[in-house]
Amino acid sequence: MERFTTHLLHFIFLLFSGNLLVLVSSIGINYGQIANNLPSPEKVVPLVKSIGATRVKLYDADPDVLKAFANTGVEFIVGLGNEYLTKMQDPTEAQSWVKSNVQAYLPATKITSIAVGNEVLTFNDTSLSGCLLPAMQSIHTALINLKLDRQVTVTTAHSLAILETSYPPSAGAFREDLKGCLSPILDFLSKTCSPFLINAYPFFAYKANPKQISLDFVLFQPNDGIVDSGNNLHYDNMLFAQIDAVYAALGSLGYKKLPVQISETGWPSKGDDDEVGATPENAKKYNGNLLKVVSQKKGTPAMPEYDLNIFVFAMFNENLKPGPTSERNYGLFKPDGTPAYGLGFSGISTGGGNSGHNNSGTNTPTPPSYILPPENPNNGYMSISSAERLIWRRSIGILSGVGLILISISISLP
Repeated sequence: MERFTTHLLHFIFLLFSGNLLVLVSSIGINYGQIANNLPSPEKVVPLVKSIGATRVKLYDADPDVLKAFANTGVEFIVGLGNEYLTKMQDPTEAQSWVKSNVQAYLPATKITSIAVGNEVLTFNDTSLSGCLLPAMQSIHTALINLKLDRQVTVTTAHSLAILETSYPPSAGAFREDLKGCLSPILDFLSKTCSPFLINAYPFFAYKANPKQISLDFVLFQPNDGIVDSGNNLHYDNMLFAQIDAVYAALGSLGYKKLPVQISETGWPSKGDDDEVGATPENAKKYNGNLLKVVSQKKGTPAMPEYDLNIFVFAMFNENLKPGPTSERNYGLFKPDGTPAYGLGFSGISTGGGNSGHNNSGTNTPTPPSYILPPENPNNGYMSISSAERLIWRRSIGILSGVGLILISISISLP
């Protein structure tokens, strides 16, 4: 009986310490830094935690960020920019990079993956695309040599433009001119148990054809949806259709079971005159509904057994990003730490920007663990403390299910 009591107390301790957050979905967020007004990484840590984020994706291996997040439990995907691909084909250079940018921060900072390059294949630069797989292989070999290959995967992020066909989803297919590059990359990912990363933006599809595409369909709002003529599956949002088109394309090359992660998706809160739909209201609907959908922990119509692994883009609005106005307005937060629009996050005052901290990462997030189905009638989202209480109530239910009677305990976060 004493041993049983000890185990019970240990279990309760895990509940209090937050180690059973598996009861709700976690959030992944892209942390881009193409700006001169962002807060220091030390000030970003509490902001990331305030939205319940457990995973962060970088576009480089910024030492300031990796040091700031040491011992926080937040998992990181670090990036290796396109400009390094040629150099990383050299095994010696690759090993030096991994030592300096990955091994040096382990285990305090939880680096779990390296994204080699970003959207390389759709730059249509054969000299660059020819370097991609050799660079990935060299980085992986370096991880093996340093005995890190079992804890750090190697992958690369692709644009949805690698698809030649995406509708209906069951007919998804890769571009013919890219299959020669893609097949060996897919073989590498399969053999190394690494995920396939895709950047998917329904906003782009709507912007290109707003008269034919239903805004409700792209914003996860109630709508009639579409039926895939190839398999009779019903889709009520575009993102799921895009994900299943990727799975169909992978299946056509023999890799249907390769796990897919949406390494970027989001919606801009501001745009140019010709960027239809780029408004705070639509950004709130897209990201808010996306977070609710992911918190339900269900897969897509074609792959219902596969968890959704989605990284929202992005943490901040980035004022130095080139291109249309939308590119500088994907952030959930403004540089001062206040929300860019209402998503149920209170934000954190960062005490001003840090104009001296800039980063040359490339361009361009799995949603908040604390954003669950509506409980707060005011904004449709739960506060962090409310979500923690829900976790506790569910945990009490689990315990009572095995015949335990516990005193109800109220948990309030600082």
